[in-house]
Amino acid sequence: MNPTPERVFLGVMSGTSLDGLDLALCTFKEPVNKPVYTIVKASTIPYPSVWKKRLMQLAKASAQDYFEWHHLYGNYIAEQCLLFLKDAPLRADFIASHGHTIFHQPAKGFSTQLGCGATIAAVTGISTVCDFRSLDVALGGQGAPLVPIGDALLFGNYEACLNLGGIANISFEKDKVRLAFDVCFVNMALNYLSEQVGRAFDEDGQMARHAKPNADLVNQLNQIHKAENYPSLGREIFEQSVKPLLLASLCTVEEQLASVVVYAAHQIRAVIQNNGIQKCLVTGGGAYNTFLMEKLVENNASVFEVPDATTVAFKEALVFAFLGYLRVNEQVNTLTSVTKASVNSVGGAVYFR
Repeated sequence: MNPTPERVFLGVMSGTSLDGLDLALCTFKEPVNKPVYTIVKASTIPYPSVWKKRLMQLAKASAQDYFEWHHLYGNYIAEQCLLFLKDAPLRADFIASHGHTIFHQPAKGFSTQLGCGATIAAVTGISTVCDFRSLDVALGGQGAPLVPIGDALLFGNYEACLNLGGIANISFEKDKVRLAFDVCFVNMALNYLSEQVGRAFDEDGQMARHAKPNADLVNQLNQIHKAENYPSLGREIFEQSVKPLLLASLCTVEEQLASVVVYAAHQIRAVIQNNGIQKCLVTGGGAYNTFLMEKLVENNASVFEVPDATTVAFKEALVFAFLGYLRVNEQVNTLTSVTKASVNSVGGAVYFR
């Protein structure tokens, strides 16, 4: 399909931190290789408790239950999209839905995201792009990260883009090649710990700030990365390697929160310093954690720039809208330099309406 002067895409993203469903209605203008974008409207729909619980438990469900909820979650996404678009100033040409990752095991040849794209297209009446990771995995890649091409084309004025979500990931140019990878667990661990004391998250990092990190726990968390050298991170690794450390710890929840912040800051600083990055854009929920941000700049001359609130909260939804835009225009949206697939690819299944 030939690019048109302006297309409207609704990006839909559900992250590993399970905060809710992020929706971003975006416009993109030509040229594809240096597009101009606008976020027209954006919103986060917090998950009802039933959906949050179900998304956390589905990895242990039967195959039949999984596919039933794949359809039901697709229907839920579709309903939220329709409500969101009801008073939007523009009609979406396409929906680009990432879905919610349940299994990410590229070494075994699969990465599955809940939320049936066919259901979304059928219910909304809007053509839908989905299943962004499968082609890259089939080509021998990790199926992640996918955001770097958006970083390069939409935020190329920064040396690096750091996302502090459930998992911290970073992308940057080195020797004219885009590199990107998952760095460490952030909000997935912090939110899990906060829930142990009845809070959804540690606002501004206040609980962590007023506690002393445990050196042994910090060291154990750091050793996970040295020992396993995971090319990409997912909930399975959190459940297998991080959660057991937290459960076995004799520290208070507050001390564990402080320890996770110190561990995350150490892992991120090491990447920044080892690659000589001077200016870094920071987005994702962790950008609001002032204690974590303070730890990042300790003994670090690099500048960490936090943009406007809309970009902080909805950059990933924006980028998935952009990945959908690239897919529909038959342009590369997945880079072998970051996923290690055999070739670049145009990922995503499209259900036209």
